[in-house]
Amino acid sequence: MTVSDTFFQAFLAIRAQILRASLIVLAMSIGIASVTILTALGESARSYIVNEFQSLGTNLVIVLPGRTETTGGQPPLFGETPRDLTLDDANALLRSRYIAAIAPINIGSAPVSALGLERETTILGSTASLRRVRHLSLAEGRFLPEIESEKSLPVCVIGQTIKNQIFIQQKALGQWLRINDRRFRVIGVLASEGESIGVDFDEIVVIPVASAQALFNTESLFRILVEAKSKSAMYKAVTDIGKIIKARHEGEQDITIITQDSVIGAFDEILTALTLTVASIAGISLAVAGVLVMNVMLVSVAQRTSEIGLLKALGASERQLIELFLAEAAMLCLAGAVLGVLVGQFSISFLQILYPEFPLSIPGWALLAALLVSLTTGLIFGVLPARKAAKLDPVLALAKR
Repeated sequence: MTVSDTFFQAFLAIRAQILRASLIVLAMSIGIASVTILTALGESARSYIVNEFQSLGTNLVIVLPGRTETTGGQPPLFGETPRDLTLDDANALLRSRYIAAIAPINIGSAPVSALGLERETTILGSTASLRRVRHLSLAEGRFLPEIESEKSLPVCVIGQTIKNQIFIQQKALGQWLRINDRRFRVIGVLASEGESIGVDFDEIVVIPVASAQALFNTESLFRILVEAKSKSAMYKAVTDIGKIIKARHEGEQDITIITQDSVIGAFDEILTALTLTVASIAGISLAVAGVLVMNVMLVSVAQRTSEIGLLKALGASERQLIELFLAEAAMLCLAGAVLGVLVGQFSISFLQILYPEFPLSIPGWALLAALLVSLTTGLIFGVLPARKAAKLDPVLALAKR
């Protein structure tokens, strides 16, 4: 038999047993759909997190007070540390020739009010460099002025939510905004940024860092954002930061330095491993489908003994019979794979409608892997029935024994 004859005979056998074929296709489609959906969710989550960190800035280095070894855990976000970071520490970092800009950060929560309306929100103290380091965009007005970081100035830049809730249907620029017991003039409104890594710039008020220190009665910084001049300069900048702070802190390396690439790489590895783990768990359903393929094909051999005997009597070799049954199994599994991919794509499209802010898509490698795995499953679990059919004695098979 030629290859076309083999597949034609396999197609006739499938058409003769529609119910049996439908069960195999259904089982395989469920397995493939599970794998593609879970892989798409895992891969989309990985891409989302990586893109979120990439949007923080370019060649970004984050300097935090305290170090992991000090407490045996993560760097502390609030509370006492061995030595606080100060504005002098931040300004000293500009001595490194690998650093393009620095943005000292001071953060806290306070009530803001204007025109008889009040709400609690996040106050972020920084400098004009924050716009460059964090790639912030303005909808109106201008950002913080270029002044010395130690200078306090009663100006602020507000987010879209603050503008809409405090200055309802009024122009915000030029208005006075009260933060605690201090007044700040609104000089700019941020473009809608949405939430990024837990920080919602739509609900934030940005003021000069010295003003924030006076407002919260502290001289310490929450952290320092550093932009390196290039990707290759990033790790040289890290070395310089360590040396500069160590020299200023009496020989103590009491800071934690995090590079943007290291954070992205760590999350990328974790979420990739999670995606593969989840896909492997879903792959169990493919193994179950493979067992079903084998059982149904064994039943098929028992039902088609006379047909097999006739083929062998007419000169069909054992290899040709094996190819015939494997072709049947492969066609059924590929049909199940195609159906499973379609179901998976429909499910992903439905989830995208429910959660439009979360980008969902099935990666190309997952589609190719689904087809290859389904074909491999069909061939592996089809070998035993195919060999059993090929070993039948033609005389006994014709007699249905």
